[in-house]
Amino acid sequence: MDWTALDTAGEAARDRSILDLFEADPRRAAKFAVEAGGLFFDYSKSQMSAEDRDLLVSLYEAAGVSARREAMFAGEKINETEDRAVLHTALRAGDDAVIPVDGADVMPGVRKTRDAMLGFAEDVRSGAYAPGGKITDVVNIGIGGSDLGPVMAVEALKPYGDGPRCHFVSNVDGAHVNDTLIGLNPGSTLVIVASKTFTTIETMTNARTAREWLSRGVGADRVGQHFVALSSNLEKTADFGIDESRVFGFEDWVGGRYSVWGPIGLSLAIAIGAEAFRAFLAGGAAMDLHFRAAEPVENMPVMLALTGIWHNQGMGFATRAVLPYEQRLVHLPAYLQQLEMESNGKSVAMDGTALDVPSGPIVWGEPGTNGQHAFYQLIHQGTRVVPCEFMVGAEGHEEALSHHHDLLVANCLAQSEALMRGRNYEEARARLEGAFEGSELDRQARHRVFPGNGPSTTLVYPKLTPFVLGQILALYEHRVFVEGVMLGINSFDQWGVELGKELASSLGPVVTGEQGTEGKDPSTAALIRFIHLNRG
Repeated sequence: MDWTALDTAGEAARDRSILDLFEADPRRAAKFAVEAGGLFFDYSKSQMSAEDRDLLVSLYEAAGVSARREAMFAGEKINETEDRAVLHTALRAGDDAVIPVDGADVMPGVRKTRDAMLGFAEDVRSGAYAPGGKITDVVNIGIGGSDLGPVMAVEALKPYGDGPRCHFVSNVDGAHVNDTLIGLNPGSTLVIVASKTFTTIETMTNARTAREWLSRGVGADRVGQHFVALSSNLEKTADFGIDESRVFGFEDWVGGRYSVWGPIGLSLAIAIGAEAFRAFLAGGAAMDLHFRAAEPVENMPVMLALTGIWHNQGMGFATRAVLPYEQRLVHLPAYLQQLEMESNGKSVAMDGTALDVPSGPIVWGEPGTNGQHAFYQLIHQGTRVVPCEFMVGAEGHEEALSHHHDLLVANCLAQSEALMRGRNYEEARARLEGAFEGSELDRQARHRVFPGNGPSTTLVYPKLTPFVLGQILALYEHRVFVEGVMLGINSFDQWGVELGKELASSLGPVVTGEQGTEGKDPSTAALIRFIHLNRG
């Protein structure tokens, strides 16, 4: 795709005042916003003009996103490098959905697994499944999408969490599994091992450690009853001692970072129950319907994506800050970091040629108001422009503490306004007159200048319910999809994680001292020697 026109438009917009755009069009706020399913997305605080938006929509149409979208929902193998369909959307599809892959409808299998998983979750919650007494604690062992999705969603939906306590282990650092298991009662603990292949080295190392802990607590003959597997490798789960009735699998057309909607979401289902979990799925399905039906300018995922394209590929802003003003979304920035950077962090197009534009941005963030006392200084007065994506609920769950939520909302809206408005030298100087004079007044005033004109978007939702969380996650999934198609890349493989894993496997015996450092680069060899010396 020819990006020349977008480059030109982005360059022309660099010194454009966002405030001037509002001055020129009193209806800009209404025109540069999308409302759908109770969500409100405002992207008016950016340098994007109506002509720029028209250009972005034309690029969207030229990229054939609509056709690619329908191919995805229809089960076509759009993950071309791995020859796979991309059907995480099937995990949240309605009961009447029919989706063929290789000529066979996958939905009966999806519904069967979903019903079995939710049935098991209810058994755990009720005490019907109680291998050593009622389960009080669930430990989910996974990594990547097998961890980031569940830990984010369980925390986000804590007000609905009336089931066993959920804990999460991902890092192969022994401190993570050790510190998680300390204080738990093996007899009332259920361990979920989440690995599609049941070979992921970090997950299986932690799983074996958990099995040793459980074996000491409940006995080797009963340890298998305290395990559940989220895997498609029945042979390996059986070898581990997990009965097939407690193995919930998923197909290769569900990528890890898109998998919280299915068996990987078992910990969430145990925490909040089947009814709330189905509401979560319904929220995702509602966003799917909107994404497929709405015209581009009225389509929330499309406009979220086009705003991202405008900021990154158009104006050259390399990072994107995700700033949820909702403490329970504390893990959302990390979840979206994987979703976006693992999906669109590519340098090669579908046809194998090098990209001629930057790919996905660096995604990072922290909940407000915490971030305001950490990195907002750089955002407001630093030398780099950081587009900010704010999100906030109109209501919180703590009705008795509604004054807290009012302050939270005020801070969220104030930050986006401050980014846009800034404070010029004259304003800063006027505020300090009387306190300083002469050259010192000038110096002090310059330290209080805010450049302003900082772009941001704001997503407002009614209240963080299971349905709304489903909407938000699906919104961002589709945003990543649109940006990926427009960039001409495959958003559904992740070859970039492979090389480090391969080298880690070969370095294992070197680290333990079973092999020498011959053949390793001088830096790595020196580091290993230092580690060996400090191990005695």
